[in-house]
Amino acid sequence: MTSDFNIAVHAVLYLYHHPGSSTSLQLSESICTNPARIRKVLLLLKKAGIVEAKEGAGKSGYQFKGTRRMKLSTIAEAVGTDFTGSSWISGKDNHTCPIAENMPEIMNDIYDDMNQACLKELSKISIHDIAIKIF
Repeated sequence: MTSDFNIAVHAVLYLYHHPGSSTSLQLSESICTNPARIRKVLLLLKKAGIVEAKEGAGKSGYQFKGTRRMKLSTIAEAVGTDFTGSSWISGKDNHTCPIAENMPEIMNDIYDDMNQACLKELSKISIHDIAIKIF
C-alpha cells in the first residue's frame, strides 16, 4: 500500500472543511508533503470527479465536488489503493509441485478478498464522519 490513500483522504477532508479553492501549496502545508506529490494524488481524485481543479488569476486551486456522504471506499478506489498484497508470491505456474503451481492464484485470491473486506468497511465511513471526529 502506498501513501496515496492517506494523502487523498487528508486532501478531501481539507477541501471539505475549507469551501472555495485551495492550492496544492496550502494542501501540502496541512498534509506535510510536497505540492508535486499532492498534485499527483489530486489528479486521480479529479479524474474520479471527487475534486475540481480551477485555473486562472486569483482563482486557481482545488475544490471538493462530493457530498458529506462520500465514502472512504470511493476515495480508495479513485486512487487505486490495494490495502493488502505482496510484491512477491511463492510458486509459479506449470511447476511440478502442486503446491508451488497453485500458490500464486491462491494467494492473489486471498489478497483480493482482504482488499474487498477493507473496501466494505470503508464504505461505512463518510468524509463527514471523519470531520465530526476532528471538529
